[in-house]
Amino acid sequence: MSSTAPAVARSAISPADPVLRGGWEVSARRSTADLTLSDESSLAKILVRGGVNGAVRQVVGTRFGRAARTERAGHPVLAVGSGPGEWLVIGPTGTARALLEDLESAASGTGEFASVLDVTHGRALVRLRGRRSADVLNKICGIDLDDASTPDGAALRTSVAAVATDLVRDDGPGAGEPSYLLHVERSSGQHLFDVLLDAGAEFGIEVTGPELDTWSE
Repeated sequence: MSSTAPAVARSAISPADPVLRGGWEVSARRSTADLTLSDESSLAKILVRGGVNGAVRQVVGTRFGRAARTERAGHPVLAVGSGPGEWLVIGPTGTARALLEDLESAASGTGEFASVLDVTHGRALVRLRGRRSADVLNKICGIDLDDASTPDGAALRTSVAAVATDLVRDDGPGAGEPSYLLHVERSSGQHLFDVLLDAGAEFGIEVTGPELDTWSE
């Protein structure tokens, strides 16, 4: 009697030194370079749409243009105000179902129209971390990334490497260095990753595995 192998989820970005973690094929590579790029696509990603200033905004917990670390369904999440009346909730790998159900229940309780959609497998998410990360982005993005203009917690939608991108400044607790999350359609993931590597070459950029410990329970 044959047994069926468990399904393996894969990002649009080819992993270096692939291993399985949480049902996903991810990179096992670890770099201590001052500038790193990682594929974080295995993180849960829930898209929420509703009224710009209504109760749905209160449910998600942040406003347009800002990102905030909070908790949902017992899991740490990053809630991102990615557009007017549009939010992205990012959580630990494997929590998409729990986050989806929690957000659907909370949004329906407001009495307002809202849509809640799991886009985990349909989107790519990468993290650029390091002191020179803004210098890398300045080569392929027209946004002013000075600390005064885009501090930790800033969120915006812009063009990066000619790709429509949600760009989030997310230094993380106690990180002490700039870190940016870049969220794009799955089909653009590998292109964005490759362009970021090329732009960061002069600054010594290295690929590292996903920072899944950042989202530990």
